[in-house]
Amino acid sequence: MFKNKEIDILVERYPQLSCIANDLYSCYSIIADCYKKGGKLLIAGNGGSAADAEHIVGELMKGFKLQRKVDEEFASRLCDLNEELGSVLAQNLQGALPAIALDGHPALSTAYMNDCEPLLCFAQQVNGYGKEGDVFLGISTSGNSKNILYAALTAHAKGMKVIGLTGANNNKLEQMSDVCIKVPENETYMIQELHLPVYHCLCLMLEHLFFKN
Repeated sequence: MFKNKEIDILVERYPQLSCIANDLYSCYSIIADCYKKGGKLLIAGNGGSAADAEHIVGELMKGFKLQRKVDEEFASRLCDLNEELGSVLAQNLQGALPAIALDGHPALSTAYMNDCEPLLCFAQQVNGYGKEGDVFLGISTSGNSKNILYAALTAHAKGMKVIGLTGANNNKLEQMSDVCIKVPENETYMIQELHLPVYHCLCLMLEHLFFKN
């Protein structure tokens, strides 16, 4: 059995999540490997899960608990290019783990939904942004949201890994995922209440791996 400080704290605070500890660690390993190889994370969800997708991006693309100062070589390069502007950048830019929430592009989304097939909007973005080695994280409380399933299939076709974040019921997204974290609730709002500590834990694990030193 693996040991991980962040997961231990998560399970201590939310004992009902002990059942997803192994899947959470597998999810972490997939995303960590993606980042080590220069990849990125694409995230999609509907409604409250769209807000969760944006929340995850916010934790990955800037400091979560750590300051994530840029390295000295990059800081020097900024100052060499422009001392006045570069010094501000060097002091304030933070290390980032590349992540894109697919709900936040209204011009593209509305154009595609109007001109093409609305349910394929996320799939179109996976097709455009995704490359082999990237990861798609689909958040669906039911696990059966068709626009998430289309995106997951597109991701696999692009050579990407697929991670699902769902509720406890058996669902189609888990069947299409390399790893699926199924929190032990069936009511939508209760599922969403458990999704947040799960992805907070995931973001903490990734931040610790890439920015601790």
